[in-house]
Amino acid sequence: MKIDDEMSACIQQMEQAPAFKQLLLELQEGLSLYWQTAGQILKTCGVTLADPTEAFFSFRKNFFSLLFMYSYMHAGIARPRRILYGAILQCLRGMVTGCDNLLDEEYKPTLETDIPVSGHRFRSVVDIMISDRVLFRILLEAALRQEISENQVLAASTASMKTMTRSGIEEAGEEAGISDILAPEAILQTIHHFKTGLLFQSPWDVPLTIEAVAEKKLTPLLNGLYSIGLGCQIMDDMVDMAADIKARKHNYVVSLVHHGASQIEKEQLTKAMTSAHRDHQGTGLISCFPVAARQSLQKSHRFLTKGLSALFAEKDQVLVPSAIRFLGKRIGVYPLVNGMIE
Repeated sequence: MKIDDEMSACIQQMEQAPAFKQLLLELQEGLSLYWQTAGQILKTCGVTLADPTEAFFSFRKNFFSLLFMYSYMHAGIARPRRILYGAILQCLRGMVTGCDNLLDEEYKPTLETDIPVSGHRFRSVVDIMISDRVLFRILLEAALRQEISENQVLAASTASMKTMTRSGIEEAGEEAGISDILAPEAILQTIHHFKTGLLFQSPWDVPLTIEAVAEKKLTPLLNGLYSIGLGCQIMDDMVDMAADIKARKHNYVVSLVHHGASQIEKEQLTKAMTSAHRDHQGTGLISCFPVAARQSLQKSHRFLTKGLSALFAEKDQVLVPSAIRFLGKRIGVYPLVNGMIE
């Protein structure tokens, strides 16, 4: 089965689950609220926001947001609040993407406007500012409808800043490059703990300023999201191995090779880290390290299985394998390891 066909099959199975059917409709309402609010604010600034495409509302594009929405549902948060938090998730997504764009000197759009594409840094700044203002406005309007209190608006706004800084501090620490290759478990417990583990828990920062959720119900969900984040980050490291070597960033696969027992792969790593080879490996570099790739994929699968099993209700446990397959294809690791590991 082709990659795209198999991804479509995974999506179809998950979309047919009653919980995801409902959550997709709720998220689409939240996305519409985000887009409409952003358009109103930008219009006052003389900037035109294009109408959203069908893909903007799709299951495929919003899978991570749907996982976070699932955790809200599993915690017993009511539908109107889930829709509100769906809009806030898009605000956080806009801010995170904008920051990543600036740090990585690229532009992945969150909003299609008539600002010239050549000004991609300014577009990233606008994306961050507009998402922050949309977040505050939808919270303020909820307070005006007496759905939340004014104090909760301020607390939620502060919590969103916590979300941005907690993971961003780790990214900032790597900007100058690293000098030591930490052990694999040290990377998971320190670097990836902040970079992705806590980032996947951050969609709860705002709701927890408003909702009262019992700790015994919340803790397993937060732990599940944390594990999903680590599982996804290991897959990211597999795909980004060459780029991380070039940028001198921490990478789980590089660590496995450096601290591992395979002398052949260590020699391959030394070769990959030389300037003559750095710019020509791309995402396919992982294929040069089958031992570390196998270990990485197994570790990722353990984290994802643990996390998704904690997140999904009993009736949806059957979806865990499809969710893992989807994530592997979405992140881009499966095309790189097909025939080598699976």
